[in-house]
Amino acid sequence: MPIKYDKLLKLLEEKGYTSYRIRKEKVLGQATLTAIKNGTGGLDHRSIARLCEVLHCQPGDLMEYQEEPPQIAADNTTE
Repeated sequence: MPIKYDKLLKLLEEKGYTSYRIRKEKVLGQATLTAIKNGTGGLDHRSIARLCEVLHCQPGDLMEYQEEPPQIAADNTTE
């Protein structure tokens, strides 16, 4: 996934947000948090706005784009 949320996870840790506190304060749902930690999910615009409000930051402080290396297509020719 080309959008990485490592900055968000670091910022949450720096600000003292545990998984429990994130859920309790309804910052993010558990499924969303788990997907972000596993690199399998992303955030919608409402979640980004909520995080920016709670953490007093800008969207660029939460995520970054990392270009993925090109995938090489499998050669299906037979000799």
